[in-house]
Amino acid sequence: MSTLRKQGKVILAAAGPGDPELITAKAIRFLQQAEVVLTDRLVSNEILGLYMNPEATVVYVGKQCRRGASTPQEAINDLMVRYALEGKLVVRLKGGDVSIFSNILDELEVLKEHSIPYEIIPGVTAALGAAAFAGMPLTARGYATAVRFLTAYKSDVVSDAYWKDLATTSDTLVFYMSSETLENVVNNLIRNGVSPEVQLAVIEQATTPLQNVHTCGIYEYADKLKGSAFVSPSLVVIGRVVSLHAQFAWLPNSNSKDVYFKPVAPIHHKYNPTAHVSRA
Repeated sequence: MSTLRKQGKVILAAAGPGDPELITAKAIRFLQQAEVVLTDRLVSNEILGLYMNPEATVVYVGKQCRRGASTPQEAINDLMVRYALEGKLVVRLKGGDVSIFSNILDELEVLKEHSIPYEIIPGVTAALGAAAFAGMPLTARGYATAVRFLTAYKSDVVSDAYWKDLATTSDTLVFYMSSETLENVVNNLIRNGVSPEVQLAVIEQATTPLQNVHTCGIYEYADKLKGSAFVSPSLVVIGRVVSLHAQFAWLPNSNSKDVYFKPVAPIHHKYNPTAHVSRA
């Protein structure tokens, strides 16, 4: 007599930018049901402690751009597939929103390849959380009519032609994973004739108790912020809307350099890229 095997499922869920109250009710519901949680570095321990099924297995699969230990994407894919094919409800928990500068496409492809059911739960991306907690509406009337989400985590990510477009636009520019290359960002914008009215902000650890906001005119960068070491994660906002921070900031700077999101520790399993996950 055969028995039916329970079918697993993967929930690709957003945890929001840091504040544990900025996660969605739907993501909380699945965390309460989860049997396995694969969590990014930019997910606070408070979120896991408040909302996660205490019986769930937690695997930390964080990444750190350019530094420290990072979990290979192949290893994350392998874990999702392995646990789902064991019949588990897996929550793949991502900081911010699941679709903004994440590797969700890789994960969707591997889930489809193995015919694993999944759902996608959106959330508050870092740009929206940081702007709200810094009092700078990204498309404030009279200041900007659009906003662009970008990254310049390497010096050659943005083409020369696009830098010229960025320097002349009235759109608000939000750069993810770019605080360490900020000098290159500023130099490219200045070289292409960016308006002196444009200001920039670096928002450290946005929406957390350790948030700090640093602002200056873009042509003042060399004197005021150049050479500064910013705590990860930091978001860069460039545009006329940054000037609104002085008037509408409602959260004072923490003036702390403590770290809210702990650095990645090596994961406690070995990833074998030649291993095959059986569907039997």
